[in-house]
Amino acid sequence: MSTTTKNDTDPTSLTQTFTHQTPTHDLTVKWTSLGSPISPPLIFIHGTPWTSRVWTPYALALSRHFHVYLSDNAGFGASPAEQQRAGTSFTPKDKVEQLDADLARQTAVFAALFKTWEDSGDWGGRKPHVVAHDHGGLMSLRAHLVHGCAYASLCLIDVVAIGPFGQDLFASIARDPRGFEELPDMAFEGIVEGYVRNAAFKELRREEMEMLKGPWVREGKEGKRGFVRQMCQAGVRSTEEVEGRYAKVGREMRVKVIWGEEDRWIKAEDAWRLGEALGAEEVVIVPEAGHLIMYDQPAQLGVELTRWLCRDG
Repeated sequence: MSTTTKNDTDPTSLTQTFTHQTPTHDLTVKWTSLGSPISPPLIFIHGTPWTSRVWTPYALALSRHFHVYLSDNAGFGASPAEQQRAGTSFTPKDKVEQLDADLARQTAVFAALFKTWEDSGDWGGRKPHVVAHDHGGLMSLRAHLVHGCAYASLCLIDVVAIGPFGQDLFASIARDPRGFEELPDMAFEGIVEGYVRNAAFKELRREEMEMLKGPWVREGKEGKRGFVRQMCQAGVRSTEEVEGRYAKVGREMRVKVIWGEEDRWIKAEDAWRLGEALGAEEVVIVPEAGHLIMYDQPAQLGVELTRWLCRDG
């Protein structure tokens, strides 16, 4: 189910609402599209703890030649956390299943939204290009391998997609999630800011930092709970359901892997492992860039994306 609101000032504002129902939950995703509907479709997927805002300059520039789709995953940015449906019983088998950050559910919502875009007729039978960052990589792969979403090409940027995963912060929060939720606002904001800063190789500008940490620190207790949920789930991601099928992806579409050489979250050697597993056409390692390559080396990322997306004319 989709609804639309209007925004006349910001073309990347997420003005449309998609709601997906599971037997036990309602999940809502805010999204928008920009560019001509007759242009080739291009979908951007963000990761955690980010939002679609990390793609803004690329979406604006590429919308001259593509019909660009942006969305905030459920529980991130403009999209609210999932809600259990009234009168239903939900007994999760473990902590991961309980969390609204569970990537299986996130992917199911994305796949359902993908199918509504596909069925709209705007694509004219064409497959979309997909660009994904962080856990958006695993979402894009699951959507293809588990839900049958077909792409023209797939570009994966510093993605969560091949194990093992986990950081010390993930483990610390998972051991005491309630303790982190009850931290004073100033202490919690310091943790979020430090976490975001560690994702970049270069110092982030103040406005960039405010945008990246804002969704978690502006919402008080709800923001804290949301951030803690993402961190708990981030330490226990599983790829077993799809990782053994990665070779199939490269046989069905063009794949490119881009990685920041100084990524402290997921080391650059994983780019080569992932590229080999997927049968990628290209693996590009970008010097002087961390996990947030779109802020560390925005121009080079723009060149790599444009060259890749426009290769077929």
